[in-house]
Amino acid sequence: MKSNQQVAAEPHEQGIAVPRLRPEGCIAIIAPAGPKAFDVAAADRWMAARGYSLKIFPGALQQTGYLAGSDRVRLNDLHDAFADDSVDAIMCLRGGYGSPRLLDKIDYTLLRRHAKPFVGYSDITALHLAIAKEAGFVTFHGPMLTSEVLANRKPPTETSLRRMVRGQFKAGSELAHPGTLPLTSISHGISRGRLMGGNLAMISALEGTPWAIETDGIILFIEDVNEPLYRIDRFLTQLRLSGKLAKIAGVLVGDFAGITVDEMTPLLRQTFEPLGVPVVAGWRSGHCDPNLTLPIGAMVRLDGGECRLWLEQDVVI
Repeated sequence: MKSNQQVAAEPHEQGIAVPRLRPEGCIAIIAPAGPKAFDVAAADRWMAARGYSLKIFPGALQQTGYLAGSDRVRLNDLHDAFADDSVDAIMCLRGGYGSPRLLDKIDYTLLRRHAKPFVGYSDITALHLAIAKEAGFVTFHGPMLTSEVLANRKPPTETSLRRMVRGQFKAGSELAHPGTLPLTSISHGISRGRLMGGNLAMISALEGTPWAIETDGIILFIEDVNEPLYRIDRFLTQLRLSGKLAKIAGVLVGDFAGITVDEMTPLLRQTFEPLGVPVVAGWRSGHCDPNLTLPIGAMVRLDGGECRLWLEQDVVI
């Protein structure tokens, strides 16, 4: 399909709510990034036990080196899953690497015309940011098939995703964090803005491209895995020096697997305190268990002192 990268969503089109996942709906599995063998029968049973049917697209069952199928196969699966009116929601197989290779080939007009819940994280961050910029609808930073669904992650991983895409979180709803998993207030204050971000390494990698994150007035969400503290410092410094942090409204720091919040706190304060925006750390979204779903592109309100997050809009309709 012809690329439509030149046609970006107008500002008033950002944060568009998508159709909710209906009961007994069909969930598609695509693999825009890396490959991962999985038990198809087990996946089908998991979906059926919750009332959903499953549709697996070809690339999810292929491997081309470190990619799940060729670029053409993975791109076609993305387009076909959105265009297929029998599909109610799309879940990614896994992250790894490969999503950025598709960004200049995606038909964003097709995606916008057939908007529906799209779920994934890690390398899938590239698609979240590109869809937000080019198609304007809300996507979901949340569980993937092999990383969470078939791995029996701790609650509320599953319920967080289900409530989000089924429309049980409305404008004004608090996105509550498990009380047994404490959050850390890095900087106080209350602000609102679009929740944008995802994997910090991927955000950094997209700088200098047409799909670099747009940060004016956003609540920046970041998470990562297998990155030592000095590399996290490098990513944040790059964003600071490029001017991408100058106009953010707040920061929600997700899980940085292998690095504790206490270890990250000095760097977070050095980076964000001069900006005078609320910063909350320790939110359990990312490469962690549980992995809570967040709506990318949605308007939210963040209270840095009380460590609370609210939706300011409906994300599904």
